[in-house]
Amino acid sequence: MASALLRPSFKAFTQQAHRVNNRRQLVRAASSAGPKMTGAQEGAAQSSKPHPKNVLGGPLECCCSSPYQTGFYRDGFCRTDMMDAGRHVVCARVTQQFLEYSRSRGNDLMTPNPMFQFPGLKDGDKWCLCAARWGEAYDAGCAPPVYLKATHAKALEFVGLDALKSHALDAE
Repeated sequence: MASALLRPSFKAFTQQAHRVNNRRQLVRAASSAGPKMTGAQEGAAQSSKPHPKNVLGGPLECCCSSPYQTGFYRDGFCRTDMMDAGRHVVCARVTQQFLEYSRSRGNDLMTPNPMFQFPGLKDGDKWCLCAARWGEAYDAGCAPPVYLKATHAKALEFVGLDALKSHALDAE
């Protein structure tokens, strides 16, 4: 499919994301002498930046904040910055089919990983997914449904709006 040619490889993103997350953990460990910031506090520190937009051009809405928080900053929003090499910007309600597909591609989203504040996902959970992985799943016919108002505009660098709209749970 033509969309696959436009996206960088997911493997490259995953490798970079692991390097970035490892550096992030090292920075947190090095600064443990002082008070630690929660994901929400880290996210709030970013609030001086312009408010992010969703794929429809409106303000980015919260993806999920209960029972656990999603997003690169773990503040419930699918926001991103240069440290988020995986671009976790697609707000989706994951399906068992997608979870199994992702595991078959080397990314087990079902197993908890406390080091990264990752609870492990199950069918029906809302989560900020890597845009490139969602695009791969779309091409493979197993992309999970998405929430457009909570999907960051950066997702459009990896997947087309029509593809996202075809899987939208909050279509207008």
